[in-house]
Amino acid sequence: MPRFKVNGRRVDYSGDPDMPLLWFLRDEQGLKGVKFGCGAALCGACTVHVNGEAVRSCVTPMASVEGASVTTIEGLSDGDTLHPVQEAWLEEDVPQCGYCQAGQIMAVAAFLEKTPNPTDADIDDGLTNICRCGTYHRLRKAVHRAAAMRGGRSS
Repeated sequence: MPRFKVNGRRVDYSGDPDMPLLWFLRDEQGLKGVKFGCGAALCGACTVHVNGEAVRSCVTPMASVEGASVTTIEGLSDGDTLHPVQEAWLEEDVPQCGYCQAGQIMAVAAFLEKTPNPTDADIDDGLTNICRCGTYHRLRKAVHRAAAMRGGRSS
């Protein structure tokens, strides 16, 4: 039975070890910020952090999260204090329809941990989530703003 943490809270799971983490988070934990998009790890709408790494939860089996720390968009902020990426998203008015945004934010938060001073090329190469509304120009601006807020280069 996998035991792990979700947004800092210890949880147990005793079901199918091959069930995708996405469905556990949505259906059993009620965390609706993680979205089902493609089911094949292509779009990124289901992106969450597992031990600080961005993963596509639609293809992450429950058996693989034993002892892990899972963070969803609901756990990214520190209480009422938004994460810098969330703040930048609002300031740059990134979302259009909003469906992919939680996954985008989670991908960017992990990306900035590894690439704190990204160039436009770094952003284009390092972020593979898909936005059907095409808000990529605002997304890129928000990544630069979040980097600056975190102490990286200025926007």
